Amino acid sequence: MIDIKNITKSFGLLKVLKGIDLHIDKGEVVSIVGPSGAGKTTLLQIIGTLDRPDSGEVIVDGIDTNRLSTKKLSDFRILHIGFVFQFHQLLPEFTAIENIMIPAYIAGLSQKQARKRAEELLDFMGLADRATHKPNELSGGEKQRVAVARALVNNPAVILADEPSGSLDTKNKEELHQLFFDLRDKFGQTFVIVTHDEGLASITDRTIHLRDGLIETPIIPQIPEEECSPLETTTPSESSSL
Repeated sequence: MIDIKNITKSFGLLKVLKGIDLHIDKGEVVSIVGPSGAGKTTLLQIIGTLDRPDSGEVIVDGIDTNRLSTKKLSDFRILHIGFVFQFHQLLPEFTAIENIMIPAYIAGLSQKQARKRAEELLDFMGLADRATHKPNELSGGEKQRVAVARALVNNPAVILADEPSGSLDTKNKEELHQLFFDLRDKFGQTFVIVTHDEGLASITDRTIHLRDGLIETPIIPQIPEEECSPLETTTPSESSSL
């Protein structure tokens, strides 16, 4: 689904990513964790084609995104990738269902097709009765669920989420985390989630630890040889006395 090969990225003299190699399978829910400044959001933006690497390859859904022109990259992004941010980024002048429909319009769906898909997603989210409400009439958890539905409306191959539950209370946070797995099971989407939330990271299929622009390799503790219990052996004389 996603293949990252030797990705580097600098901003001026600051080298943010220093050679990232990463493979993510279809249907995986993967979290990316690490201290502030580790390069997590930069990596997510490069996977999402919002930024280009200085070097290396980014292959998403079998397509080498580095080879796409700006126009084709925009078309690829709207069809193959969905985004969920820490703050919902809903347009305040539109209703919940209209916010969800906007990416579908951009992708070329008719109003009838876009509405049908948006209604299906709202129903799955348990928000069918909130379809005509504007963002200021929704709770924080409801806004983020609408944002997730908007990310899903074009049935993208991968959902990229940057601190998606960072602004939610505990109850809504837990419900949103479970929603990611329910969506994976129902629609087969791949999720890549940047988070500082240890609870979310602990339940994902895999956690990628990023530090100083590099993926940390887990250290497997070695048991000192003298602590290993020797295998018990039976001498010929002992066995004959049994």
